[in-house]
Order: sequence, then C-alpha cells, then structure tokens
Amino acid sequence: MTSPLSSSAPPLPEGRWNARLWGTLLVLCAAMFLDALDVSMVGVALPSIGSDLGLSTSTLQWIVSGYILGYGGLLLLGGRAADLLGRRQVFLIALGVFALASLLGGLVDSGPLLIASRFIKGLSAAFTAPAGLSIITTTFPEGPLRNRALSIYTTCAATGFSMGLVLSGLLTEASWRLTMLLPAPIALVALAAGLKLLPRSEREKNHHGYDVPGAVLGTASMLLLVYTVVQAPQSGWASARTLLSFLAVAVLLAAFVAVERRSAGPLVRLGVLRSGSQIRAQLGAMAFFGSYVGFQFLATLYMQTLLGWSALHTALAFLPAGALVAVSSTKVGSVVDRFGTPRLIATGFALMVAGYALFLRVDLDPAYASVILPSMLLIGAACALVFPSLNIQATNGVPDHEQGMVSGLLNTSVQVGGALFLAVVTAVVTAGAPAEPTAQAVLDSYRPGLAVVTVIAAAGLLITLPGLRARRSPGSVVVAGSTAAGPTAGVRTDAAARAGTAAAQQKETAAEAATAGARD
Repeated sequence: MTSPLSSSAPPLPEGRWNARLWGTLLVLCAAMFLDALDVSMVGVALPSIGSDLGLSTSTLQWIVSGYILGYGGLLLLGGRAADLLGRRQVFLIALGVFALASLLGGLVDSGPLLIASRFIKGLSAAFTAPAGLSIITTTFPEGPLRNRALSIYTTCAATGFSMGLVLSGLLTEASWRLTMLLPAPIALVALAAGLKLLPRSEREKNHHGYDVPGAVLGTASMLLLVYTVVQAPQSGWASARTLLSFLAVAVLLAAFVAVERRSAGPLVRLGVLRSGSQIRAQLGAMAFFGSYVGFQFLATLYMQTLLGWSALHTALAFLPAGALVAVSSTKVGSVVDRFGTPRLIATGFALMVAGYALFLRVDLDPAYASVILPSMLLIGAACALVFPSLNIQATNGVPDHEQGMVSGLLNTSVQVGGALFLAVVTAVVTAGAPAEPTAQAVLDSYRPGLAVVTVIAAAGLLITLPGLRARRSPGSVVVAGSTAAGPTAGVRTDAAARAGTAAAQQKETAAEAATAGARD
C-alpha cells in the first residue's frame, strides 16, 4: 500500500504531517465519530422511542442489540475483506450503506423496522471499523506516530459520544427520529471527502484464494452467538432453546477452527492468538465495552425513569465522562510511549471499577455532586486510558497484510462483549423485577445489575495484570519497537544518534518479541 508515510519521499519533520495525511486521518475519524455518536444518541433516546412506539424494556434492548448483532456477527469477515478486497474500497462502500440505513431508521414507524435498520447499520459498521483502523495502522508506522494517530482516532470517538449525548438530549425533545437521521448527512460528507483523500490500497496478493467455508462458518457462529446471548434473557438461560443454541455455536466454532487450521488462506490466522498480549487485548476489550454498555443502559433508565430527568438532563449528566476523554485522549499516545500499554490498561480498569462501585450508592435523592459526577469522571478517565491502549496493544507487531484481520478480531471482541454482558445485566435486572414496581423497588432491582457491571470491570483488571510482568527494553519508550528509521522512529531528539542506533533497536525488538512469545 502506498501512503504518505510509506512512500519513498523523505520523512516528514517530527510532529508535522502534510495536509493529505491529516485529511486521511480526519475521514477515518469521522467514521469512528459516527459510530460513537450513533451509540450515545440511541441510548439517551430509548425511553422516548419506547413510549412513542409502545415497546417494552426487553424490546428496547433489541434497538441496541440489533446494531451489535450485525456489527459483531460480520466483523471477522469485514476485517478480512478489507485485506483482500482493498481497505479503501471496503471502507467507502460500507460508509455509503451506513448513510442509507440512517435515513431508513429515521423514517420507519414500527419497532421491528427500526431494529432492522439498526441491524443494517451494524452490518455496515462491521466493514468500516476494521477497514478504517487497518488504514491507520498501515499508513502510520508502528511507534510514536501510530500511537499519536490512534490517540486522535479514539479522541474523535469520545467527542462523538459526548456530542451525541447533548445532541440527543436536544433533538429528542423535538423528536427521537432526528437522532436517527443526523448521522446520514455527516456520513455523506465523509464519503465525498474519502473519495478524494483516502490512499488507494492494493488488494492482497498471493492470498491462496478466498476462504469461503471459513467466512460462512465464522459469520454464522458469530451471528448465532450474539443472537443467543441477547435472546437468552427472554427465552431463559437454562431453557432448551438457549442451551441448544449455545451447543450449535460450539459446533460451528469447532468447525471454523478446523477449517482455519487447514486453509491455505485462512480468514483468521490462529497463530496470532498465541501471543499473550494479543489475548489480553481481546479479552480486555470484551470486559471494557461490556461493562460500559451495561452501565450506560442502567444509568439511563435510572435517570429518566426513576429520577424523572429529561433526555437533555440525562445527556448533561453523562457529558463530563465524554468531555474528559475528549480532552485527555490526545495525550495518551505520548503516555503509552513512556509507560507501555499494560500499565495504562490496568490503571484504567482500576479507575473504572472505582467509578462503577461509587455509582452503587445512588438513591432516589439524586446526589449528583457527591456520587454521579465523581463516578462519571472516574469512568471518563478510565476510557481515556483503556480504549486507545487496547487498540495500540492489539495492532502492534502485526504485519500490514494482517492488520484488517486483527482489527476485525478486536472489534469483534468489543461487540461480542457488549452483547454478552448487556444480556447478562438485563437478565439479572429482569430476574429481580418487583411485583409492585414502586420507585424504590425498581432501584433495588437495578443494584444487582450495577454490581455485575463492577465485577466485569474487575475481571478486566485481573486479565491485564499478567502483562505488567513483561519487561520493556531499557531506554525504549515504545510498546513494540518501531522499525522505522529517521526523525520519527523514536523519542530521542538527536537525529544522528537515532539513525545510528536504528539497526540495534530492530534487533532488540526482535529479541524482545521472541522472549515475549516464549513467555506467553
């Protein structure tokens, strides 16, 4: 792939990117912005949607889960399609579908059609997300430049989330349909800009054909898994339907693994999961997003249903978390260069556990300054540290031709974690639903769900802790040493010394990777 940083042109001065490179990053950030915007706007609008369309709480879950079903089910295919068919082409086509689905969602007048539109948006995001992330990781060389780009990328997600909360609060006061329609024009503008700015990427050569059986089995297993976990609270976790469905998932996954081990051009190269840091990134992503989706779902219902807050009031209550991420995420890249991803992820999960645990103290007398605001600030600080660090850890050390695959794996972990743990939290709350739904009884039924959210975040912290034992090379400040030479390869300011030590750094990186692989 030819890009502003992979061409034969002289390297750019450290800290300065040309206009086309900025344009490429901004187009990709726009797609991430839209994903976050869409999720946050829908979350705040759920009570209004339920009231207008006459939907129950369990059906409202499907407006969130329908998106996750499409997203999580096709991410593996989307990531591999980006590698095989060209990242630019896949990204732009999927972005166009996203815009059309947004228009559909704002015009429908029934719950099933709205859920269907959300499913289609999830399908399109399953291709834009891994394609966009892999464009970044193949355009920016591993090390400080990529860390900086990814921190900006995740900042746009936080900005979209925080803006979505406020915009949803304002728009929902007029009509929840506006929250569905708003992403459409933004997606169209990004599509037009992407046609001009995104670098053309070559399709992967010598890929030994298309892994059609793996694609079918992988997609079917992910779709059935996500469907099963979001349907289980209604059918019953111990029901014959749910158990048989999980059994079918296990059979499909076993067949998928068997096919991938024998395929000359697998959809997922299973060897990538032999890395301990990769496994910790994937499991950490599940715990991170799963705990937050469950928290947002319960906190929104608490504020609007029990406290009687308006959609705008609820949005403003969530705003400090998103604003904190937007302000701080741009600095995370340099912090990762200094401390490494395991320390940041562990610190973030510890803050997240503290924030969720503090929120357990809420009652019917809203103590915003002493309980809700501190919880939001702790959670916002956690997201600022964890999300970009997980992206960096998952994509470091992966060759360009597999970046789409790894990006698809990471986003699959995120969405499957969201679907799984939202279903668990919903099941816990539903099981404790009071016979007489007084305000206090409903709040008491929420507390076990909030406790489960806290436990999920604590599990994420425990998963991360083994990575703290990995030693970083003395004098190195990148998570996995960059092989790029020149002024942008490291953090030393002396260009001559940096150029003279580039070969030594590469050898140290190779030795470190071999040691880590043996240890993991």
